[in-house]
Amino acid sequence: MKSCLIVDDSKVIRMVAKKILEDLEFETIEAADGQQALDACQATMPDAVLLDWNMPVMSGIEFLRELRAMSGGDKPIVVFCTTENDIEHIQDAIEAGANEYIMKPFDGEIIQAKFSQVGLL
Repeated sequence: MKSCLIVDDSKVIRMVAKKILEDLEFETIEAADGQQALDACQATMPDAVLLDWNMPVMSGIEFLRELRAMSGGDKPIVVFCTTENDIEHIQDAIEAGANEYIMKPFDGEIIQAKFSQVGLL
């Protein structure tokens, strides 16, 4: 079973994403900020990361840069899931190593489509 780390400071978003991902047969791990996510990746590297941008402690983009610099950090497929939809944010995310980008609000169809595009399904 593939694993997905859900990184979002909103408990509601994490709950919704967890339900969708479990329906897609992913094992899920949750983190409320980038630092918790980094700690989770150091413990066990996930197959995928669903990542929010704006969070306390460490932002999504900071987490992504740290992740990609870690040993094995090039392996997870990272899908940003955020309200930040301007071209600069999207370019920054791709340059930092994101594989794909989803806009909030999202639903199961959107996640399934993006995860299929990047080869996770």
